[in-house]
Amino acid sequence: MRIACSLGSLLSVEQVIQCTKIASETKIESIWIPETWGMENFSMLGVVASNTKSQKIGSSIINIFSRSPSTISMGVSTIDELSNGRLILGLGTSSVPIVEDFHGEKFERPVQRMREYVEIIRLALTKKQINYSGEIFKLKNFTLLIEPKRQSIPIYLAAINQKMINLTWEIADGVIFYLRPKEEMKKTISKMQSEKKIDVTCQIITCVSEDSEKSIQRAKKTLAFYVSVGKIYREFLAKNGFKKETKNIFEEFKKSGFKSNHELVSDSMLRSLCIAGTPNDAKSQLKKFRECGINLPIIQFNPIGDPIESFSLLKKTFLDE
Repeated sequence: MRIACSLGSLLSVEQVIQCTKIASETKIESIWIPETWGMENFSMLGVVASNTKSQKIGSSIINIFSRSPSTISMGVSTIDELSNGRLILGLGTSSVPIVEDFHGEKFERPVQRMREYVEIIRLALTKKQINYSGEIFKLKNFTLLIEPKRQSIPIYLAAINQKMINLTWEIADGVIFYLRPKEEMKKTISKMQSEKKIDVTCQIITCVSEDSEKSIQRAKKTLAFYVSVGKIYREFLAKNGFKKETKNIFEEFKKSGFKSNHELVSDSMLRSLCIAGTPNDAKSQLKKFRECGINLPIIQFNPIGDPIESFSLLKKTFLDE
């Protein structure tokens, strides 16, 4: 049964390496590396590639505002060569604060921008000279200097709202879902897959501990963080059953930051969006996510206590079977 893991932004570079080495000795299908405003993604994908042999490596996600499509094409072809053809390119739009405040770009026309990015990257991997005239990008005489390992590399798109979901099923090889209530996700997957089959992944906030309460509190804090700083997640969840919770969490965040707003995450919200509990609890909860129609669950590792000991427990829970 397919399973993957994501080694989150809170880990140090050395901890990512140690966890990668542990995961490389399992039958895990793929290891995904996020990019926020910490570790740079292509560098870390290279590190993961050098410490694995069979696992695929994925970016979850590289945003399409901080690099040009030509630069991403260069990174993609380089990492695919270093990994001997094991890369999955995960792309997303990120968010207004990250794009505009952290990168100084305008968050405009994300769906059209994504369409053109994917077109340009796929053209670049053919190693033909690109003269591209899109609504956003105009490229002249661009050709990769190196020969790509593969002329077709899987591209997965992070999608939240319906326009990006529609684009994903139109042009991508897979989708990366995140923070979608199970019932909503099940309906969306069923509808979209009936029209066209692609690989459906979902990155799931996951906290495993022999102490159930510790794992629940850790998961609630992570979830409260995304609700507080991620307007797009907050609005989506408010429209899909958690209007009260998102409002309360955000209001408390504005008053006192992250001190106590996780206490306003309801048990039903946690169960719908995260995996949290003892190893046995976690296995049971993962099964319910699979039943939504997810082809590949991506376990987002959120350490409890010592990160390496915590990851070893996660490995024992999900990856040793």
